[in-house]
Amino acid sequence: MGRLGELEPVPRRSTVEIVSDELRSAIMYGALEPGAQLGEAELAARLGISRGPLREAMQRLVQEGLLVSEPHRGLFVITLDQGDVEDVYLTRLAIERAACQLIMQRNRGEAVARLTEALEALIGAARERDRVKMSDADQAFHEVLVSSSGSPRLERMAATLLVETRMCLNALQETYPEPSELVEEHRRLVDAIGDGEEERLLQLIEEHMTDSIRRLRAS
Repeated sequence: MGRLGELEPVPRRSTVEIVSDELRSAIMYGALEPGAQLGEAELAARLGISRGPLREAMQRLVQEGLLVSEPHRGLFVITLDQGDVEDVYLTRLAIERAACQLIMQRNRGEAVARLTEALEALIGAARERDRVKMSDADQAFHEVLVSSSGSPRLERMAATLLVETRMCLNALQETYPEPSELVEEHRRLVDAIGDGEEERLLQLIEEHMTDSIRRLRAS
């Protein structure tokens, strides 16, 4: 970054980056359902682009594990079986547990301020009883939690699970906790950080993840 107030070039996003984001979002929210086959001609027409950037974007998603290539058949959106889902949440637990430990060692006040704002967004979604908004706010809260650790590596690791986690949350809609219960779960996490109770915080984050696994098994 240059001196304060100095103008600098604005980063330009390539077509491939934009298309990659579009495809991730479509997978994340279920517009491209698990197991769906991706047809190049149809997608290129819908996105208004040539097949070259589309192919490159799809290959990025193959590398990220969101698409799978089947010989002589084409590209398909991944499906998550019970083992995959459990692995996603156990990996999240490892990341978020480490993030919680770092938060307790660093600036808890800043973390509480940021998480309180994220909690307010969750409260608003819960008040509307909008399941999609609740899922978005739930995920955003945990993104802030990891970000508040101050570890860019933990943040990058968590980002790789972003779409898979949202796919899991889509599956959780029918077994999602009551809005008030969901809010209280997250409020307890913020309170534990504010009170400086690390052992309680780690116990709460583990219970949060294992409960998600339990509900996904039930669904």
